Amino acid sequence: MAEQRRGNQQQRHHHHHHPAVDDVMKVLSRASRDLLLVQRQLDQEFQRSYPDDVNPCKIVSRIKKIQEELVSLKELCRELLAEKQDLIDKTRSVLVGQRHSLQMLLASSGLPSMSESDDMAYTNLNQVIDEWTAQVRVKTGDEKDIGEDINQMLFSALVENN
Repeated sequence: MAEQRRGNQQQRHHHHHHPAVDDVMKVLSRASRDLLLVQRQLDQEFQRSYPDDVNPCKIVSRIKKIQEELVSLKELCRELLAEKQDLIDKTRSVLVGQRHSLQMLLASSGLPSMSESDDMAYTNLNQVIDEWTAQVRVKTGDEKDIGEDINQMLFSALVENN
Protein backbone atom coordinates (compact mmCIF):
# COMPACT_ATOMS: atom_id res chain seq x y z
CA MET A 1 0.00 0.00 0.00
CA ALA A 2 2.79 2.42 0.95
CA GLU A 3 4.64 1.48 -2.27
CA GLN A 4 1.52 2.21 -4.34
CA ARG A 5 1.20 5.66 -2.74
CA ARG A 6 4.88 6.36 -3.43
CA GLY A 7 4.37 5.29 -7.06
CA ASN A 8 1.37 7.61 -7.39
CA GLN A 9 3.34 10.47 -5.86
CA GLN A 10 6.23 9.87 -8.27
CA GLN A 11 3.79 9.74 -11.18
CA ARG A 12 2.20 13.03 -10.12
CA HIS A 13 5.66 14.53 -9.62
CA HIS A 14 6.55 13.82 -13.27
CA HIS A 15 3.39 15.54 -14.51
CA HIS A 16 3.63 18.71 -12.39
CA HIS A 17 6.47 21.19 -12.17
CA HIS A 18 8.19 21.93 -8.94
CA PRO A 19 6.69 25.07 -7.34
CA ALA A 20 9.99 26.93 -7.88
CA VAL A 21 9.81 26.16 -11.62
CA ASP A 22 6.23 27.45 -11.70
CA ASP A 23 7.39 30.67 -10.04
CA VAL A 24 10.21 31.09 -12.57
CA MET A 25 7.77 30.46 -15.46
CA LYS A 26 5.42 33.11 -14.05
CA VAL A 27 8.26 35.64 -13.75
CA LEU A 28 9.46 34.93 -17.29
CA SER A 29 5.94 35.14 -18.66
CA ARG A 30 5.38 38.48 -16.92
CA ALA A 31 8.75 39.77 -18.19
CA SER A 32 7.84 38.72 -21.74
CA ARG A 33 4.51 40.59 -21.54
CA ASP A 34 6.26 43.66 -20.10
CA LEU A 35 8.84 43.63 -22.91
CA LEU A 36 6.09 43.39 -25.54
CA LEU A 37 4.35 46.39 -23.94
CA VAL A 38 7.61 48.36 -23.90
CA GLN A 39 8.21 47.46 -27.55
CA ARG A 40 4.70 48.61 -28.52
CA GLN A 41 5.11 51.86 -26.58
CA LEU A 42 8.49 52.53 -28.21
CA ASP A 43 7.02 51.84 -31.67
CA GLN A 44 4.18 54.26 -31.00
CA GLU A 45 6.52 56.91 -29.55
CA PHE A 46 8.90 56.62 -32.52
CA GLN A 47 5.99 56.88 -34.96
CA ARG A 48 4.85 60.08 -33.27
CA SER A 49 8.37 61.55 -32.92
CA TYR A 50 10.05 60.69 -36.22
CA PRO A 51 9.10 60.77 -39.87
CA ASP A 52 9.16 57.32 -41.51
CA ASP A 53 12.56 57.74 -43.13
CA VAL A 54 14.35 58.41 -39.81
CA ASN A 55 12.30 56.25 -37.46
CA PRO A 56 14.95 54.18 -35.57
CA CYS A 57 12.73 51.07 -35.49
CA LYS A 58 12.16 51.23 -39.23
CA ILE A 59 15.85 51.87 -39.87
CA VAL A 60 16.78 48.78 -37.84
CA SER A 61 14.18 46.78 -39.74
CA ARG A 62 15.55 48.01 -43.09
CA ILE A 63 19.13 47.18 -42.03
CA LYS A 64 18.09 43.61 -41.12
CA LYS A 65 16.33 43.23 -44.47
CA ILE A 66 19.37 44.57 -46.35
CA GLN A 67 21.65 42.15 -44.46
CA GLU A 68 19.41 39.24 -45.48
CA GLU A 69 19.32 40.41 -49.10
CA LEU A 70 23.10 40.86 -49.10
CA VAL A 71 23.58 37.13 -48.55
CA SER A 72 21.56 36.25 -51.66
CA LEU A 73 23.19 39.08 -53.62
CA LYS A 74 26.65 37.69 -52.82
CA GLU A 75 25.52 34.28 -54.03
CA LEU A 76 24.17 35.80 -57.26
CA CYS A 77 27.50 37.60 -57.76
CA ARG A 78 29.38 34.33 -57.29
CA GLU A 79 27.16 32.69 -59.90
CA LEU A 80 27.60 35.62 -62.29
CA LEU A 81 31.38 35.60 -61.93
CA ALA A 82 31.50 31.85 -62.42
CA GLU A 83 29.39 32.18 -65.58
CA LYS A 84 31.61 35.02 -66.81
CA GLN A 85 34.69 32.89 -66.28
CA ASP A 86 33.02 29.92 -67.96
CA LEU A 87 32.19 32.12 -70.95
CA ILE A 88 35.79 33.36 -71.13
CA ASP A 89 37.11 29.78 -70.95
CA LYS A 90 34.73 28.55 -73.66
CA THR A 91 35.37 31.58 -75.89
CA ARG A 92 39.11 31.11 -75.72
CA SER A 93 38.84 27.38 -76.31
CA VAL A 94 36.48 27.70 -79.30
CA LEU A 95 38.39 30.59 -80.90
CA VAL A 96 41.77 28.91 -80.49
CA GLY A 97 40.38 25.73 -82.05
CA GLN A 98 38.73 27.61 -84.92
CA ARG A 99 41.85 29.66 -85.55
CA HIS A 100 43.97 26.53 -85.70
CA SER A 101 41.47 24.83 -88.05
CA LEU A 102 41.38 27.91 -90.28
CA GLN A 103 45.18 28.04 -90.48
CA MET A 104 45.28 24.34 -91.42
CA LEU A 105 42.53 24.86 -94.02
CA LEU A 106 44.28 27.86 -95.55
CA ALA A 107 47.61 26.04 -95.64
CA SER A 108 46.13 22.90 -97.26
CA SER A 109 44.17 24.90 -99.85
CA GLY A 110 47.16 26.98 -100.91
CA LEU A 111 45.43 30.24 -99.98
CA PRO A 112 47.39 33.01 -98.25
CA SER A 113 47.56 32.68 -94.48
CA MET A 114 45.65 34.98 -92.16
CA SER A 115 46.18 38.71 -92.37
CA GLU A 116 47.91 40.86 -89.83
CA SER A 117 44.53 42.29 -88.68
CA ASP A 118 43.27 38.74 -87.92
CA ASP A 119 46.37 38.10 -85.84
CA MET A 120 45.85 41.47 -84.12
CA ALA A 121 42.28 40.55 -83.09
CA TYR A 122 43.53 37.22 -81.71
CA THR A 123 46.34 38.99 -79.83
CA ASN A 124 43.88 41.53 -78.40
CA LEU A 125 41.58 38.74 -77.19
CA ASN A 126 44.47 37.01 -75.45
CA GLN A 127 45.56 40.31 -73.92
CA VAL A 128 42.05 40.96 -72.48
CA ILE A 129 41.89 37.43 -71.05
CA ASP A 130 45.40 37.77 -69.61
CA GLU A 131 44.44 41.09 -67.98
CA TRP A 132 41.39 39.41 -66.39
CA THR A 133 43.62 36.62 -65.11
CA ALA A 134 46.09 39.17 -63.72
CA GLN A 135 43.27 41.03 -61.90
CA VAL A 136 42.10 37.81 -60.31
CA ARG A 137 45.68 36.95 -59.32
CA VAL A 138 46.08 40.36 -57.65
CA LYS A 139 42.87 39.76 -55.64
CA THR A 140 44.08 36.32 -54.49
CA GLY A 141 47.78 37.15 -54.21
CA ASP A 142 48.30 34.08 -56.34
CA GLU A 143 51.48 33.89 -58.43
CA LYS A 144 51.18 30.25 -59.47
CA ASP A 145 51.49 28.68 -62.90
CA ILE A 146 49.45 30.31 -65.67
CA GLY A 147 47.86 26.95 -66.50
CA GLU A 148 46.09 26.91 -63.11
CA ASP A 149 42.30 26.87 -63.17
CA ILE A 150 41.22 30.50 -63.09
CA ASN A 151 37.83 29.55 -61.62
CA GLN A 152 39.62 28.18 -58.57
CA MET A 153 41.52 31.47 -58.17
CA LEU A 154 38.28 33.43 -58.57
CA PHE A 155 36.49 31.48 -55.86
CA SER A 156 39.51 31.81 -53.58
CA ALA A 157 39.30 35.57 -54.01
CA LEU A 158 35.59 35.56 -53.17
CA VAL A 159 36.00 33.40 -50.08
CA GLU A 160 38.91 35.51 -48.74
CA ASN A 161 36.99 38.77 -49.28
CA ASN A 162 33.92 37.59 -47.30
